[in-house]
Amino acid sequence: MWGRVRRSGARFLHAMRAEPNTSRDRRTHNLFEAAAVYVSACAEDDQERIDEAAGWVSPEALSFGVSELACRAVIALARERDESPGTVARDLLGLPAS
Repeated sequence: MWGRVRRSGARFLHAMRAEPNTSRDRRTHNLFEAAAVYVSACAEDDQERIDEAAGWVSPEALSFGVSELACRAVIALARERDESPGTVARDLLGLPAS
């Protein structure tokens, strides 16, 4: 688990140093689109897509988008399981029930 935390921290620091996307693709990316690609790439351990998505928006915007995605995912899963969001979040993180 701590390895994932360290890798996420390293990715975040790398994203803060990353240069903006200078490729031919000049399409403007929405922060939620960047967050969705970033999180799915992290889940698939696809460093190339992680770096690409991190370059679409500012690190602050990406952080906000990832946080919003996490909130929405926990709420959706809590509804599906008929449990509280707190219970679901603790379960996803492997924490003991409070």
